[in-house]
This record gives sequence, structure tokens and C-alpha cells, in this order.
Amino acid sequence: MARIAGVTLPANKRIDIALQYIYGVGITTAMKIIAESGVPANVRVKDLTETQANKLRDIVEKKFKVEGELKREVLGNIKRLKEIGSYRGTRHIRNLPVRGQRTRTNTRTVRGNVRKTMGSGKRSLEKT
Repeated sequence: MARIAGVTLPANKRIDIALQYIYGVGITTAMKIIAESGVPANVRVKDLTETQANKLRDIVEKKFKVEGELKREVLGNIKRLKEIGSYRGTRHIRNLPVRGQRTRTNTRTVRGNVRKTMGSGKRSLEKT
């Protein structure tokens, strides 16, 4: 099994799909990495030779921000927005949608599954 950027790639996947298991690598970046390394895109991870795996590892680790480094940068950007008091920063602080989505409905994923409808908080009547 190949291990690239601290991530163990699944053995039975094609290399173009398996590279997407690395945080920060999508389909476009995966195709760029494959084209630059010269590895065929339809090769399975278990069939990679050691030289091909090393080539992929070098390209990913030297040319792209992935995994921990990328996560640190994103968290730093969010922290900066919070500190300067920007609108986006205050939305992050309040755990509300940041990118202009409506909040009257359809924010279940950000706010949690909080249902604020008429009958949701009503006490049930006690039977005697």
C-alpha cells in the first residue's frame, strides 16, 4: 500500500481516485499530479512500483499544500477574519452560514437540526 503525505491510499482504487483521499487534492489536482509524474491514470494503487510511488510522493509533498499544512492555513485565515471583526468572521463566531445563504430555512447543517416550528416545543397534555 502506498502512503503519501501521511495518508494510506486504498489499495484497490485507481490512482487518480485514490489521490483524492488526501486532504487538499481534488480531481483536477490529481490529474495534474499524474500527468507530471508520468504514471498511467488507470493503474491500481496495489500495482504501483516503488519508483512510481516515490515520484508521486515527491510531487505531492513538494509542489502542493496538503493535509496538515493546508488545514493550518485555513484555520489561520478563519482566525484572522475573527480577529479583525469582519462580517465573515462574525458569522464563523456565531456558527452561521458564511457565504450568503439564507437562514430563515435551510441551515440545518450549520445550526444543527434545530426545529423552530409551532408545535415543536409544546408540552404534551397529561392524561389523568
